[in-house]
Amino acid sequence: MKYNIIGRKVNLKDNFKERVYKKLGKFEKIYSEDAEATVKVTLEKNRQTVEVTIRDNGITHRAECTAPEMNDALDDVVDILAGQIRKNKAKLSKKLRKDSLDQYLAETGDANDEAEVDEYTVVRTKTVLVKPLTVEEAILQMNMVGHEFFLFLNSTTNEINVVYKRKNGDYGLLEPET
Repeated sequence: MKYNIIGRKVNLKDNFKERVYKKLGKFEKIYSEDAEATVKVTLEKNRQTVEVTIRDNGITHRAECTAPEMNDALDDVVDILAGQIRKNKAKLSKKLRKDSLDQYLAETGDANDEAEVDEYTVVRTKTVLVKPLTVEEAILQMNMVGHEFFLFLNSTTNEINVVYKRKNGDYGLLEPET
């Protein structure tokens, strides 16, 4: 696994980086060698936020936690990622290295716990008129209909994009990448 550790408004010490390698290292047997783990640490006032994103074979796992100490936030993030892997064990075994996933779950003591397999059922289908808009127009449309996200054809790039409202009240933009 390749690691990318980023500190925003904070200088990261080598012992924290070693801790990241150790904590995320237990996931290496599940993911392929091409997997990328991005760790972002942000300092805001007296809180430290650790965000970990792991990408491999089209699968993305992401978790974020805030705590007074970055080591505590890292521990919480690793626990959340492990929970995501346990919860989606059945679905992940198709894409990730199956034998390694079973071995990881056996080591963590969760191999016998059969995680509930969520069945995804589509209960409603909507058709959406996709017309060319700028990002600002799409945000305005989203706010007018009272939704948390809005699908539109970006008039600048001629690609399908999604704008969404973030937890902090800002807006995000999803653009396709091939």
